[in-house]
Amino acid sequence: MQKLVSVGLQTIGVLSPRLGGRLAFNLWRRPLARGRVRPDEQAVHDAARVQIVDNVKTYSWGDGNRPVLLVHGWRSRASRYAGFITRLLELGYSPVSYDAPAHGDSDGDVVSILGHQQIIRGLEERHGPFEGVIAHSLGVPFALYAVREGVEAKRLVMISGVADFGYLADTFCAQLGLGPKINQQLRRRIEHGYFDGDDQIWTRFSVTTGKLELLVVHNDEDEVVDPAQAQVLLRNYGDRAHFLPTTGLGHRKILSDPAVIAEAVAFLQDSDQDSEVHSDVAEGLDLSA
Repeated sequence: MQKLVSVGLQTIGVLSPRLGGRLAFNLWRRPLARGRVRPDEQAVHDAARVQIVDNVKTYSWGDGNRPVLLVHGWRSRASRYAGFITRLLELGYSPVSYDAPAHGDSDGDVVSILGHQQIIRGLEERHGPFEGVIAHSLGVPFALYAVREGVEAKRLVMISGVADFGYLADTFCAQLGLGPKINQQLRRRIEHGYFDGDDQIWTRFSVTTGKLELLVVHNDEDEVVDPAQAQVLLRNYGDRAHFLPTTGLGHRKILSDPAVIAEAVAFLQDSDQDSEVHSDVAEGLDLSA
């Protein structure tokens, strides 16, 4: 199917880059598939307190003390954090999450990074300030932008994350074999479709220097987000950034890996900003700033 779409868009793009860009944009902004609750996530999913706010399904667990925000990625859903939620509850945290519009059990259309900022701000008003924020994949720029714009959190854990906002358009075009003309048209469509024609979004929404302690987790076999994106995060956060490299997990299994979960939650527990990240479970994993 992807090959047929690729050939079709390439052909149209040769004849009319503008039309090719419009069709690429219509495809780019649609998840096409919704993540379903998996059997090993069902119990955690069912235990959540659920609220629906502006067609967004939000979830919370625990007694409300020490809230931690969990932000999922593209075609994903809150229940993918089941392993994290279980561990956080064991340690007295109160996980908070949501299914993004057009994802999971939430209705509506896909929203931009600004829409996610509003959702996250609303969750902070009801549950925050947050002890920490954990995000995965496309949820990483959403979470980091919300924090940059004032959402309070003590520490950040960013897993398999996108750091360069332009990477979203570039990777989409590369996967479909679309050339620079369609890429340019796609970017213009994104600017006008979501951001009132603002051509500075590629800088505005990319990761910038942060002030919080940050744990970056990425896998060397990530087939969705290039591991080089982790280095962009690390460079921007400088000596406040810590790196947890993993191997053999790819883009999705990393969220359910016991060692990753243990290390990430241990990082949130460590309130001494001068101390090193530690773990009794993930022995042998290399953490370095």
